[in-house]
Amino acid sequence: MSGSSFVFQTVKSILCESGSSRRVGELLQSMVRAGTKRACVMVVTDPGIQQAKLEQPCIEGLKSADFDVVVYGDVVADPPEHHITEAVELAKSRDVRAVVGLGGGSSMDVAKLIAYLSHEDCHEDLQYLYGVNQGSGSRLPLIQVPTTAGTGSEVTPISIITTPDTKKGVVMPQLLPDWAVLDGDLTLSVPPAVTAATGIDAMVHAIEAYTSRIKKNVLSDLYAKEALRLLGGNIRTVFQDGSQRQARSDMLLGSMYAGIAFANAPVAAVHALAYPLGSNFHIPHGLSNSLMLPYVSLADSTIFVSCCCLL
Repeated sequence: MSGSSFVFQTVKSILCESGSSRRVGELLQSMVRAGTKRACVMVVTDPGIQQAKLEQPCIEGLKSADFDVVVYGDVVADPPEHHITEAVELAKSRDVRAVVGLGGGSSMDVAKLIAYLSHEDCHEDLQYLYGVNQGSGSRLPLIQVPTTAGTGSEVTPISIITTPDTKKGVVMPQLLPDWAVLDGDLTLSVPPAVTAATGIDAMVHAIEAYTSRIKKNVLSDLYAKEALRLLGGNIRTVFQDGSQRQARSDMLLGSMYAGIAFANAPVAAVHALAYPLGSNFHIPHGLSNSLMLPYVSLADSTIFVSCCCLL
């Protein structure tokens, strides 16, 4: 690793505050150009979030800021391509001017592509975006609001989509949002099993970023170490008692730090082995990572020793 030669990219702005999902409309006011009618914002989420009504504070904040709101709430785990197509068609029909991703990694990944493909100047097709830096256009204003402490998708330039054959990724800097909004209150109702799985996912992000041999740098190391301190210090607490607000907020912050780390020093063998488990057997991504981590750690003692020192 060279301490003086590296590239580091991350989200433009971060808001970390209890109840901050209500401020999304306020944040968008300076980014959405005024017109002759009220601008429309699309909120991208999933049925579980809607059932728990976690999207309501965000929607109320948008309406208070004088935005119209359209909700695309059909996102599922391992989102298929046709969900992107459906959502983009809806966004264009409503002349959507900004996008808010609210939920887990799937909702935020879908929101990224909607924001890009719905831009008025975009004439590209999703099929040609798979890979690294395949897009050349701009996107609509984008805010990401995670509801689990795990994926770190709110600060990564990556969107993972399920195609008929396999999972594919779109990786380009345009997918980095304008704001990552961390509202720990949205994670209070996450059940213990999901809390554990998403927490392990975030820890694996930090572990693999810290032990990576590719693009590892002094900044990614700082974020990875702080992520592991926060995640390792709070995961048992939030698993045993999910109502602990400070611990929930610390987990969300740690997850974001891990996302920043692995967006710049990529994940490796654990994720490479976990992805087929998820796509072929529909095992939750965090659980897949937890199943693979011990065996990769045993095969590479560097991971085990490095992470024991950090924790």
